[in-house]
Amino acid sequence: MTFVSIGFFALCAAVLMVMSRRLELRHPDATVTELFDRLLDDPAVRIAVVVIWWWLGWHFLAGATL
Repeated sequence: MTFVSIGFFALCAAVLMVMSRRLELRHPDATVTELFDRLLDDPAVRIAVVVIWWWLGWHFLAGATL
């Protein structure tokens, strides 16, 4: 099960890297806030962020109560 978790996080990181390159976010003077603002302009990234937070909450917060 650990391999599934590590693979999921690696996949999420890869998707964010591809999205950042696609949106040309490698500006040397950009702040972290500007990068996140530009990333979250894309609806696909917004959906990915919601899914990631849901997955983390389900596995680490709700798991102990069930």
